[in-house]
Amino acid sequence: MSREPLSRERALAAAVALVDAEGLKALTMRRLAAGLGVEAMSLYHHVPGKEGLLDGLAETVIAEIAAAVGAAGQSGDWQAQLRQRFLLARDVMLRHPWAPALLGSRPAIPPALFAYYDEIVGTLTAGGFPPHLAHRALHAFGTMALGFVQELFTPSGTDTDASEADLAAMAAAMPHLTAMMAAELHDAADPTLGWCDTQVEFEFTLDLLLDGLRRRLYV
Repeated sequence: MSREPLSRERALAAAVALVDAEGLKALTMRRLAAGLGVEAMSLYHHVPGKEGLLDGLAETVIAEIAAAVGAAGQSGDWQAQLRQRFLLARDVMLRHPWAPALLGSRPAIPPALFAYYDEIVGTLTAGGFPPHLAHRALHAFGTMALGFVQELFTPSGTDTDASEADLAAMAAAMPHLTAMMAAELHDAADPTLGWCDTQVEFEFTLDLLLDGLRRRLYV
């Protein structure tokens, strides 16, 4: 039985599977080639080196989001459509938790992303948004349109790394922040894409934004 010929699509599919299993740090041209049963140099005919491979991964994730949105179809008003779109994008991100960091690291915007955002603006425009309010809505959504929240920083340690003395000192210096954090410790079963990006937090913020835009639109 003949082996499936190497192609860009096959290489990217194998790269996604590898990164899903072991993370972005595990991805090298040599490791990917070994998994595909080819010589590393063969990959260069389909992806132009490691950076080209990472660009291809970003394009693959965006295409997966677009496919999920297309398969679901559009129903309801602009608010329902955008909510569904952003949650479908989040489903993709949860399947590929490495994707938010990858998208944020690309030096150039993947071309498919322009088409994705064009559809979002089209939804807003069809819902009655003038250009200036649609523009501001995009700024308000930020990366939520792609299914995740881009945090300014991510603590390097975890709550278990701190000693009781550290926690006591923190509580003394920042009582309100410490009490809030203690009350909001995340359930390990809650799907999360990083610090303060759980499903509950994502949907709360999304609904807050959409409700606020609706009120602004009909002022």
